[in-house]
Amino acid sequence: MEFSAHFRLEVRITPADVGKRVSVRRLDEDAPTSEKFTDTVGVLTSWDDGVLLITRRSGESVRIPESALVAGKVVPAAPARRRGPAASYEELARVAARAWQPVERERLGEWELRAAAGFTRRANSVLPLGAPGVPLDEALSFVREWYAARGLPAYVQTATGAAGTQELLCAELEARGWIREVSAEMWIGALAPLGDRPDPEPDRPVVLSRAADEAWLGRYQRKGVGEVALKVLGSGPSVWFATVPGTEPGSPAAIGRCVVDGRWAGFAAVEVDPALRRQGLATTVMAALARRALDEGASAAWLQVEADNAGARALYTGMGFTTHHAYHHYRQPAATPGGEEPVDGPSIGTGHERAAADRGGEFGGTATERYRSV
Repeated sequence: MEFSAHFRLEVRITPADVGKRVSVRRLDEDAPTSEKFTDTVGVLTSWDDGVLLITRRSGESVRIPESALVAGKVVPAAPARRRGPAASYEELARVAARAWQPVERERLGEWELRAAAGFTRRANSVLPLGAPGVPLDEALSFVREWYAARGLPAYVQTATGAAGTQELLCAELEARGWIREVSAEMWIGALAPLGDRPDPEPDRPVVLSRAADEAWLGRYQRKGVGEVALKVLGSGPSVWFATVPGTEPGSPAAIGRCVVDGRWAGFAAVEVDPALRRQGLATTVMAALARRALDEGASAAWLQVEADNAGARALYTGMGFTTHHAYHHYRQPAATPGGEEPVDGPSIGTGHERAAADRGGEFGGTATERYRSV
């Protein structure tokens, strides 16, 4: 609880505290007596017309009528975690971007517009790591036009839940009708304990290579991988692909991808043959990749995972990973100012097709056991 029994209940925040991390208590007259008070902690993203908007760590926005406030105060940023490596949001965002590069990019101030023919949102979205250098509405107009010229919908990738993340930008996008379609989390951990894990399947060798061969792509969750997708998959400072051969030629038991970048090793596409689940193959793949990353001088690890992927979260928690921040993709409003529906790229589709394709391409698989978001 943010407010103890000895804390004097008073509202010590004002609209001038927008942008700061706050803790508030509100009164719900309609709730049972034992549940009349609710505490909310997050970034105060707006305070307009008697309503506070607070963005929680997960990116969830909570609207609280000013009249319901019982107490409120500014609180320090979330304390640094004791487990795992120390890292800022900006450092991780740049490392993750280098590990999954588009085929085309353009700068707008401190925003980077990225495109890769629609292959995954992360390679086809704006990464805003500062100010765009122009008013926000002008920047968003430029973004929509840039993506429309490439036959793609406009996406902006944002983050919440850590120092330097973009709760205020999220609120501004939502106020303009941008739709949050996908959210996931960035997890980090120490690399050495992962590399030191005993191999549960010592009789299954892991083959490491610099390129994804046909067998690896056959196990990869996103089907129909073309030239652009291969460029994205192969991008990064030092890219490694892992394959555990299966009993049938050309049908791996498990695969994975790792990008080594300085002290960081980023894991992706860890997938296991459904018939071979629960045998430790995901651990085998990640441990082999971790050892290679350690040989190249890395000491820390990161990966991205869906909030609802219980199997992956349990696996990575057991490996010592912890959540660093959440990240989100906001899609432009359904209709442009001219009233026309944006045209989607060839790999994205529309409506539920687009959501399903992205869950299969960025955040999960269908024919395989999935552990990672790519």
